[in-house]
Amino acid sequence: MYCSIDILEDPVIKNVIVLQTVLQEVRNRSAPVYKRIRDMIQNPEKHFYSFTNEHHRETYIEQGRGESSNDRNDRAIRVAVKWYNEHLKKIEAEEKIQVIFLTNDRTNKEKALEEGITAYTCEEYIKSLTANPDLVDRLACVSDEGKEIESGKIIFPEHIPLSKLQQGIKSGLYLQGTYRASRDNYLEATVWVHGDAEENKEIIIQGLKHLNRAVHEDIVAVELLPKDEWVALSSVVLQDDGQNEDDIEIEEEKENLLKTSVNKDMLRPTGKVVGIIKRNWRPFCGMLSKSQIKEARRHLFTPADRRIPRIRIETRQADTLEGQRIIVAIDGWPRNSRYPNGHFVKNLGSAGDKETETEVLLLEHDVPHQPFSQVVLSFLPKMPWSITEQDMKYREDLRHLYVCSVDPPGCTDIDDALHCREVENGNIEVGVHIADVSHFIRPGNALDEESVRRGTTVYLCEKRIDMVPELLSSNLCSLRSNVDRLAFSCIWEMNHKAEILKTRFTKSIINSKASLTYAEAQMRIDSATMNDEITTSLRGLNKLAKILRKRRIDNGALTLSSPEVRFHMDSETHDPIDLQTKELKETNSMVEEFMLLANVSVAQKIYEEFPEFALLRKHPAPPPSNYDILVKAAKSKNLEIKTDSAKALAESLDKAGSSTFPYLNTLLRILATRCMMQAVYFCSGMDNDFHHYGLASPIYTHFTSPIRRYADIIVHRLLAVAIGADSTYPELTDKHKLADMCKNLNYRHKMAQYAQRASVAFHTQLFFKNKGVVNEDAYILFVRKNAVVVLIPKYGLEGTVFFEEKGKPTPRLDYNNEVPSLTVEDTTLHVFDKVKVNIMLDASNIQHQKIRMVLVEPKVSYKVSYGKIEI
Repeated sequence: MYCSIDILEDPVIKNVIVLQTVLQEVRNRSAPVYKRIRDMIQNPEKHFYSFTNEHHRETYIEQGRGESSNDRNDRAIRVAVKWYNEHLKKIEAEEKIQVIFLTNDRTNKEKALEEGITAYTCEEYIKSLTANPDLVDRLACVSDEGKEIESGKIIFPEHIPLSKLQQGIKSGLYLQGTYRASRDNYLEATVWVHGDAEENKEIIIQGLKHLNRAVHEDIVAVELLPKDEWVALSSVVLQDDGQNEDDIEIEEEKENLLKTSVNKDMLRPTGKVVGIIKRNWRPFCGMLSKSQIKEARRHLFTPADRRIPRIRIETRQADTLEGQRIIVAIDGWPRNSRYPNGHFVKNLGSAGDKETETEVLLLEHDVPHQPFSQVVLSFLPKMPWSITEQDMKYREDLRHLYVCSVDPPGCTDIDDALHCREVENGNIEVGVHIADVSHFIRPGNALDEESVRRGTTVYLCEKRIDMVPELLSSNLCSLRSNVDRLAFSCIWEMNHKAEILKTRFTKSIINSKASLTYAEAQMRIDSATMNDEITTSLRGLNKLAKILRKRRIDNGALTLSSPEVRFHMDSETHDPIDLQTKELKETNSMVEEFMLLANVSVAQKIYEEFPEFALLRKHPAPPPSNYDILVKAAKSKNLEIKTDSAKALAESLDKAGSSTFPYLNTLLRILATRCMMQAVYFCSGMDNDFHHYGLASPIYTHFTSPIRRYADIIVHRLLAVAIGADSTYPELTDKHKLADMCKNLNYRHKMAQYAQRASVAFHTQLFFKNKGVVNEDAYILFVRKNAVVVLIPKYGLEGTVFFEEKGKPTPRLDYNNEVPSLTVEDTTLHVFDKVKVNIMLDASNIQHQKIRMVLVEPKVSYKVSYGKIEI
């Protein structure tokens, strides 16, 4: 059985036997496809079964002398099909059951027919299913050269075979790296070279022939061009409009636009792609660009991601698919085809529809969001659940403590709770109690594997994609009030100066006395009449938190800023009706201080116990050049920002202000945030730089959110072993496996952030959709050569005001990188200038709708002459 995975997943295809021989081969070739087949086998509605033919007496065969392993596997498949035919003849059934062998291997099919087996290619079988004609669209183009375009003209150089590429990489003739296509210029890409070749870390690739059919994120082999052919990254914006499919001369003219004269210092290593080491193709979301030819079957598909080339597909459903978001997979890219060939996979729904667009952004950011499988759910505790004597074995009973949680409104996945009380010696006991998720998720089972695959919960504007099933996230692990819950507690004894005297960790059982919002907790702290235990506890926590925060900032921790947006939804349509920046209360900071303290305390403990295997989190210091924009922007307002250390930066940001311009400090902090590096997870045995720059902490980890972050589950397991509350397992003390896991977690966290931003952008578009033109105050954050980037404080919204637009006269532009400023005709715009802009939704491109901003104040007078008319 060999067939397109997309076809096999269709509900029409049922009653399939997947042989062990085939499963093993798929597993070796593609882990994602293997997982999709396993999921189908586990779905009871599909009636897919795996048959262990390699371990069955009557179907196992030895490899013959002189027989290749491929030929042996083909023969094993035919033997198994024959056996199944004979086996089913013995079963009495109302209808005779026929076994059909599907293969795309022509030789194997011919041999099967000679041996009396009913055999079809996948294409033959699918075309015979006349009741389901749309299945034909999902047939993959079998080979790269399979569907040659009519012109037959060779466009691209041949790819060098893998064996020769590997020899060339070893000898230094070629370099191996990750291909990264440009969003703004389809004729340009960079290749990020693997290894330590610092001088050639990034290689520029320019022009269609040099790009040579590589697709974004492929692993490629590159040959460096002679130095006299090196180029600089172009500043030209070129979008592929798909109009020049067969006119390569036009493409060559466009390539000439890239070749502008530049300063010699700007030239960078430049190369050409000579071969593909590993394709990283995935199913792509986008829209059909219907052919102008009447009743044509061949059409171009335009992916939503501008870095992916258009894909040629054949479909009979073009009229139905127009205006829909669809998924397409690439099958191959022949040398004589301007675009890769692919096939239609799935229709997601109408473009612009909220459900459809949410599905697109989840798929495009590779967020696993399918419902949890039955196998995963089978590892959840059976309901009704209660705490047993066995559960109490290594736990302290802390139900008598006045514990409470403080969270945003509507929060159901409550990870953390706190308590604070005075002890007999006059000191203060503070406890941070974290949901004991690792009690429910045991190492290596299907629930654990699915949680690590997801890596993190993803919060969209109206939807939460849980890392763990809802029974855990919103119920058994959620530290709700007035129910017994299992926790992992970090308890300190402190003096009144918030100095830690003792720290202990214990698994525990708690009963939270109140689930409060930040506003409710703040109200209790400020109340003149409330003096109950919870309120007293909150006041004690708040007092200590202020001391901890001051100490942290004195040590050089940064308090940066990024505008966060909150949407208010219409209760019926669920469309955003109001949009405002989130207001932070003192209690937000109170909870944050104790979470940071717990994370630091746990990091110290697990590193002390497991110096080689601790999962930690670091935040690298930015290279000095990252700060250029911040320093120049501050200088333009006669302010000095020092960047030689986090402490110097924090202190100069505190001093940077203006009595006449109070918002300036917030703008500087927003700009400083953009200069930062990404914080990452790492394994202590594989790294020697542990420092967390933003928190000014020598060591840090994540312990406080195990419901929504998998890293915290590993940290819980390490801590449990360290205090003797749980046993270890091999993967927990394998630093290479932990390092690989960290790589996946960093990727998942990054993609979750991008998905969240995309969700905010989409809901912002919905908000402005029916608003017409909105006029608002804004501040300039950055100046570019032909645009300014502005921030609108009221909405926490950022956008670009362009001064060059298609079909409009181009104004005279003078960009000064040192000030930084942009002069448009006679009007000079500086960073941090206050301006007025009109905001509107530009829906001219249905696939890439965007918020458009136009400068209203200061008014720019365009002096462009057309003949004798001055505008």
